[in-house]
Amino acid sequence: MLLAGLLLFAVPTMIFVVQQSWSGEEGAHGPIVLLTGLWLLHRRWREVSDLAAPAPSRNVWSLLAMLVPLQIFARITQIVEIEGYLMYAAVLVVLYSIVGLEVMKRLWFPLFYLAFIFPPPDTLVAFITVPMKIWLSEAAIWFLTLLGYPIGGEGVRIYIGQYELLVAAACSGINSIISLSAISLFYIYMRHQARWRYAFLLVLLIVPVALIANFFRVLILILLTYHAGEAAAQGFLHNFAGIVMFAIALATIFALDLVLKPLWDRYAETPKPDAANG
Repeated sequence: MLLAGLLLFAVPTMIFVVQQSWSGEEGAHGPIVLLTGLWLLHRRWREVSDLAAPAPSRNVWSLLAMLVPLQIFARITQIVEIEGYLMYAAVLVVLYSIVGLEVMKRLWFPLFYLAFIFPPPDTLVAFITVPMKIWLSEAAIWFLTLLGYPIGGEGVRIYIGQYELLVAAACSGINSIISLSAISLFYIYMRHQARWRYAFLLVLLIVPVALIANFFRVLILILLTYHAGEAAAQGFLHNFAGIVMFAIALATIFALDLVLKPLWDRYAETPKPDAANG
């Protein structure tokens, strides 16, 4: 009964998420996360399936009694961000009812990773992107001023030559940070899941790498606008620049791993000599 009810909730919500989020740049990573997350969940399930035990029904129905009305309200109002997370919370409750808390703890990463298929709330996006947009605008203006370009700006607006550009959320880093975080977390977990300190170090590098990549993306778009015109910068080359910089950012994470891991093994995890032995 729980699984049947879950399908009634999950299928329409996932269709809504695909149509409203996955079709845009901000949700392009969704299909990748879904496929790799389900594969990782299946892989881990084979290791912990023997620990599965049904959860107390009272806990399950109490949680669903809170989630279902909220899910219905979110669907009526068509707030895709809230609806997606509430649906996923209901999925976790149903899974908890079948396998129990111990298995849920052991499956924590695949379950956390799958949450990236849903778009973040607009309020969170706005809170994060505003300072990012301002920082990227000011940094791009400062750099191009050093190179002698006729450029100025106010807030997130950039004026170069006869053109006026607006640094939008797509260029400010939030989209690439979410996508880069999801894929990088998968990579880090698969390679370094047993070394959580080193994995945490790599996670901390995701946001700076994404911001630097988007700084160069903004520079490319400004230069394209100045030298080739606004139509060229806002067409195919706009999206292509985003894809290229995302690929470079992802490759940078991989390269940092290759460089830092030997240093970490040598200095951070080298056993210290016993003081008693000199």
